[in-house]
Amino acid sequence: MGTTRKVIIIGSGPAGYTAAIYAARANLAPVMFTGVQSGGQLMLTTLVENYPGFIEGIDGPPLMDSFRKQAERFGTEMIEDDVTAVDFGRRPLTVTGGDVTLEGHTVIVATGASAKLLGLPGESALMGRGVSTCATCDGFFFKDQNIMVVGGGDSAIEEALYLARLGRQVEVVHRRDALRASKIMQERAFKNSKVRFIWDTTPEEVLDPAQGKVTAVRLRNVKTGAIWETPVDGLFVAIGHQPNTALFKGRLELHPNEYIKVKPGTTETSVPGVFAAGDVQDFTYRQAVTAAGTGCMAALEAERYLEAQGVGH
Repeated sequence: MGTTRKVIIIGSGPAGYTAAIYAARANLAPVMFTGVQSGGQLMLTTLVENYPGFIEGIDGPPLMDSFRKQAERFGTEMIEDDVTAVDFGRRPLTVTGGDVTLEGHTVIVATGASAKLLGLPGESALMGRGVSTCATCDGFFFKDQNIMVVGGGDSAIEEALYLARLGRQVEVVHRRDALRASKIMQERAFKNSKVRFIWDTTPEEVLDPAQGKVTAVRLRNVKTGAIWETPVDGLFVAIGHQPNTALFKGRLELHPNEYIKVKPGTTETSVPGVFAAGDVQDFTYRQAVTAAGTGCMAALEAERYLEAQGVGH
């Protein structure tokens, strides 16, 4: 396996790349498994206007490309493979991706979380072009427009209330006749004159990829079978996120919702020397800037751990 690495980073995106930048600048010679599809959720995002430093905004892919080049500039080694196995039960820690197995004194997990999608015709083609999974990220683009939110839990209602501050009207589509959201969230939504509900209904198709933007959503009533189209400018899918933690079940302590559990105020996991950064451990904020912040924390904490273990620069 060769020399034991000081820092191994699993996953790319704001958290992973920031961790790499900090670790590389601390002369820790990090190696990163970027994954076959590197860059995280921002690779599915068009204009990003809420990441500091870009006055006119920047598209997600070039932003992630800048992160990557900055990490490479300071000497981060990139491996373009998905990690398929880890062993955190012995020392050194081991990480396997493709035909490469590396030993490491520390590992930073930054595999992120994936927004659950509906799997509708037109949904993927129009992602970032009217379809979104993040109101905080994209709501600004729908000022004074008609917006649809799909979902019935707290996340969906939070999205709807946030969007109601920006849009002309927000329609919440739910497949049942009652919400799963907490009572206080329901009360706020029902009192909001901009929010209306379409019950017992599921989306069937997002229109119109041919125009390169969302123009309408085809809906179906699950009780009557009636099908119709509702014109909208934006569709926000709020049916939850799935943390990318399958690889770590039984190896790291997870919350009941399957996000990695970290010691409050840190990125420390249940295994000493293993740190978790970004959306893989953050089910509250899920923003690029907070992911980058925890990437910084993970790198600094890894450096302190190495020093405490007597592993010098």
